[in-house]
Amino acid sequence: MKRRCDRICGLLIGMLFLLPAAAAQEKGEIQIPKGPFQPTWESLEKYQVPQWYLDAKFGIFIHWGVYSVPAFGNEWYPRRMYDARSKEFKHHLETFGPQSKFGYKDFIPQFRAEKFDAGHWAELFKKAGARYVVPVAEHHDGFAMYDSSLTEWCAARMGPKRDIIGELAAAVRKQGMVFGVSSHRIEHWWFFGEGMKFDSDVKDPKFAGLYGPARDQKESEPGKDGTPPKTPPDKEFMDDWLARTTELVDKYQPQLFWFDWWIEQPVMEPYRRMFAAYYYNRGAQWRKGVALNYKKKSFPDKAAVLDIERGQLAEIRPFFWQTDTSVSKNSWGYVSNQNYKTAGSIIGDLVDIVSKNGVLLLNIGPRPDGTIPEPEEKMLLEIGQWLAVNGEAVYGTRPWQVFGEGPTKIPSGGFTDTKRGAFTPEDIRFTVKGDSLYALVLAWPEAEAKIKSLGTRSSLCQGKIREVQLLGHAGKLSWRQEEEGLVIRMPETKPGEHAFAFRIRGLKVVPFQAR
Repeated sequence: MKRRCDRICGLLIGMLFLLPAAAAQEKGEIQIPKGPFQPTWESLEKYQVPQWYLDAKFGIFIHWGVYSVPAFGNEWYPRRMYDARSKEFKHHLETFGPQSKFGYKDFIPQFRAEKFDAGHWAELFKKAGARYVVPVAEHHDGFAMYDSSLTEWCAARMGPKRDIIGELAAAVRKQGMVFGVSSHRIEHWWFFGEGMKFDSDVKDPKFAGLYGPARDQKESEPGKDGTPPKTPPDKEFMDDWLARTTELVDKYQPQLFWFDWWIEQPVMEPYRRMFAAYYYNRGAQWRKGVALNYKKKSFPDKAAVLDIERGQLAEIRPFFWQTDTSVSKNSWGYVSNQNYKTAGSIIGDLVDIVSKNGVLLLNIGPRPDGTIPEPEEKMLLEIGQWLAVNGEAVYGTRPWQVFGEGPTKIPSGGFTDTKRGAFTPEDIRFTVKGDSLYALVLAWPEAEAKIKSLGTRSSLCQGKIREVQLLGHAGKLSWRQEEEGLVIRMPETKPGEHAFAFRIRGLKVVPFQAR
């Protein structure tokens, strides 16, 4: 009886927390919850990245929506199918007919998710070694994957007729992982704009709830010389954006909230501040550490966590950061001709990112029926097998004084994830945890591994090495420390197929001083 009463009391308290937000959304305005943050940059720069995020290192991103039905091009199919210059436009005409007769809305009934099993997905992500999971709650196409009270164009009312985000949140948390969401809603301002230039269903007022406002992208962005845009998002659209994002916060209590690049628009500046204060104060009320991702320069360094799309950094970043990239080189969502990366290349990137004070958010693209493509399941399991052996050198670690050594150059910045060369046995990355220094060799040396940063003449090598172990290898290693480096004789049998982690003890381990 007491347990039942406690549960009822807990639900009532939760409802009280939600009431101000719900009332504000009905009025088209938002009230900042009580808490330590105000909607000013000065206040928001006091934000601290939560411990769970600093320690997690690896998460799963999920691009899944109506765009998986045509399975052509990539997740921008809904925009490009209306762009007469694109291959998607031609494909749509040839496959489905004119856009005036068969538009993007007509894919929704085919997006049934009949085989979607949130429990299976969560179990897979757990086996993959992920510590957090971030599904797309709403992409640029304007179709919400959750039970929204602000639009009928959502998965709870159309297509699957299921609260996809709600089901995933429960399953992910049941597996002990952290749950987050992403919103790409702000780009919807112009996403269907090409459909206004010819006879298409985008022009039909009956479908404005899905396609609107459908403005022109070029006229919606500032010029390269700083010229103000002709048609920036208006107050009605921005108020709706804020209502939708705060609705996601209140309904699903995500501990990570990811935004795409377009919130950087100058007109969005006060809305960015309002949302951050709202979200951070909600996190304080829940007594959960929360984090907000941004692209480019949408937020100050201290106010949120920078995300670099399909790219990395050449050096250690003093501020914690994240890479988001996909298992596929050509698409984030499901398409019929994916060009996949290899598990080994992704593991190499993960190690490089972690050594530079970052984390990796790796994307998959499920089919419209809710199944995860077999190559993607296989890849995730292969990464999980590697982490099961080498996770000690990844989870909960911090960067060392230098990120690593070796000949392979890492291009810095976004959209560079396919531009680096293959890693060599001379490419080594460092992490630290407790009294251990980890040296991860990114390709197998046939005879000996030489770690130049740990030579007796190196200023980085403080103290005396007393123990060297190879994770996954039970036997003792033969090693020697020379002036030019630590030389380790490799065992005859490899403990795996990818990066190889040495645990080194005895040195005075001094982590990089992150901010």
